[in-house]
Amino acid sequence: MYPPSIRLLLFAGFAIIVPIGIWHRLQARTGEKLDRRQEGLFILVTLRLGGLATMAGFIAYLIGPDCMAWAAVPLPDWLRWTGVGIGFIAGSLIIWTLRNLGKNLTDTVVTRKEHTLVTSGPYRWIRHPFYLSAALAVLGNSFAAANWFLLLTGCVLVVLLMIRARKEEKNLIARFGDDYRHYMQRTGRFVPRL
Repeated sequence: MYPPSIRLLLFAGFAIIVPIGIWHRLQARTGEKLDRRQEGLFILVTLRLGGLATMAGFIAYLIGPDCMAWAAVPLPDWLRWTGVGIGFIAGSLIIWTLRNLGKNLTDTVVTRKEHTLVTSGPYRWIRHPFYLSAALAVLGNSFAAANWFLLLTGCVLVVLLMIRARKEEKNLIARFGDDYRHYMQRTGRFVPRL
């Protein structure tokens, strides 16, 4: 039920992506105080609690899959390996996104005083590649781990991120005006425009 090779690959991905994400977050720190309440209390609280629940479930699976057996789903091996592939794509997109954000990286919808409009890298095609990578990571990890709890809590997070994206875009329009409106016309929110 728990192929060690899949679990080992998930652990390797986690061990690579998390330190890279932490490093980019530390590099983006400016000391500027950001008013996270602008997200709205509901999104502010539920997004963080949901993130903790999903992360705790994923870490529990990595440490000992038996402790997450209550949420196991019998999936065929091909689907679990497809999940590994989706997870690899998600991890690559997360790294690419972080590299292009630079000092603009925050954990909120609030823009910094020195915020710049990023239109390079994955932002050339989509406005929220970080949210897309989160959705792909949820799907990939849930399939690879064959775990409905990870899928359920992850889907809740993705829906909250989609709701949050609207507020984020309002802030970006307020900040960049027509430059952001033109950017919106040529890019998709979560997937590239055809």
